[in-house]
Amino acid sequence: MLLAADVQPFDWNRILFSDETPPLFLLEVGVRCLLTYLMILGALRVTGRRGVRQLSIFELSIILALGSAAGDAMLYHDTPLLHAAVVFGVVSGLYLLFNWLTEKFPKFSDWLEGAPVLLVENGEINLPNFNKQNITQKELFGELRKQQIEHLGQVRRAYIEATGDVSVYFFEDADVRPGLPILPERKADKRHRVEQAGAYACACCGHVQPLAKGEHAECSSCHEGVWIPACEAKRVA
Repeated sequence: MLLAADVQPFDWNRILFSDETPPLFLLEVGVRCLLTYLMILGALRVTGRRGVRQLSIFELSIILALGSAAGDAMLYHDTPLLHAAVVFGVVSGLYLLFNWLTEKFPKFSDWLEGAPVLLVENGEINLPNFNKQNITQKELFGELRKQQIEHLGQVRRAYIEATGDVSVYFFEDADVRPGLPILPERKADKRHRVEQAGAYACACCGHVQPLAKGEHAECSSCHEGVWIPACEAKRVA
């Protein structure tokens, strides 16, 4: 550890190089950049899309990689600027390479940044797709409520985009069908036994079916047995 008296201001040998590592260490810095960059991408793919929002996973990985390299070079006297320059060069090269790969190979682009996924189809949750996403029903319904949606019967299609946003396509008012209410106070009205005959929506997938008074029934779509009275309200934007 250097004492304050040992550090000479504007010592260009210390600023550009390191007395503790040989020049060949720059090659290792490049290899470290490649491996760390790939690990960042992998970690962001595992954690999912919700925290990324307006930035794509690819763009966020660039910010994380360059931010760390820039911060160390600015703050610590024992981090040579030349090492940081190698980091910036390698990461910038990877950025150009991955951009080219995403343009050349659409499947690679879908793996890297994610493809739109259908979550709601014709007023019901697409459970096979939904269960593969890092998102809960509560979060999905919160996104739908931001677009003044009262129940799933108003939704023809809903997709989660690569950015984590939810895009919605609506039924025309004349085509709106009974659906699963997504308002919190209506969601709390769950029951296993139906007290009054009528149309009920499965609390799990949103499938609507008629039930008789006093009936205990399983959803014909997902085989769950929790029901909420279906809502038939038209959408008011």
